[in-house]
Amino acid sequence: MAGVRAGGDDLTAAAIRRLSGLKPGKPAAIVTSDLSVNEFVLVHEVGFRPVGMVLGSAIHHVGIQLRRWSADQELTTLSRAMYLARDAAMSRMQAEASALGAHGVVGVRLTVEPRAFGEDVVEFLAVGTAVKADNPPPGGGQWRNAEGKPFTSDLSGQDFWTLVRAGYAPLGMVMGTCVYHVAHRKAGAALSTLGRNAEIGEYTRALYEARELAMARMQAEAAQLGAEGVVGVHLDAYGHRWGGHTTEFFSTGTAVRPLRPGHRIGRPALVLDLDG
Repeated sequence: MAGVRAGGDDLTAAAIRRLSGLKPGKPAAIVTSDLSVNEFVLVHEVGFRPVGMVLGSAIHHVGIQLRRWSADQELTTLSRAMYLARDAAMSRMQAEASALGAHGVVGVRLTVEPRAFGEDVVEFLAVGTAVKADNPPPGGGQWRNAEGKPFTSDLSGQDFWTLVRAGYAPLGMVMGTCVYHVAHRKAGAALSTLGRNAEIGEYTRALYEARELAMARMQAEAAQLGAEGVVGVHLDAYGHRWGGHTTEFFSTGTAVRPLRPGHRIGRPALVLDLDG
């Protein structure tokens, strides 16, 4: 992507022009946001001002990886490709937020869409609303992460309000992915359950393993950030174009930390099930 460096990632010339018009002091600055009216108001209530809608995009050709017809196996090359493509989109969104002087991005949506440019060409798109805090966090420190970059969060505006009011701050949106090939059943095994209600144990074990790998990687990211927990976790499955026996499991959530020393997850102040 041709352009200037911002936060370690390229911004296109078109993005630079759009973001320049959003900076404070510009007479024609129009703040854009994908927050709902309720979310917009609630984000303001906890001391954050939306400063602009930010996005990051990465279009990748997702290739193939040889697999054994009769073996359960993670397709590590594809797992890595899917992760790095999403990470590129997230980093570019963060770079746009940095260019606006934002402290974080809330309401992040991370999507994958096939494109008609060719077989197995997909766009990875990250979109959210950049916000700037009116005051530093209670107890000192900063709202940005340890690298000095804006935090990211896929929490809604309502959940973000609940989190901050409960005494916690987002550290970053964390994710883990696993592309897994489930072995085809042998003819004898398939015939043994023909016409019967029966658990197919080998399929259960394979999919369980794949989900666990995705979840463990998300948790490892949170640990690297120094998080105390992950809230708003989603675990999704995507078939993409790999066929019925290959699935991507993708886990996301928002890593959080207490705003004050001694405030710990598990105490009544934090509601982990933010949708409940």
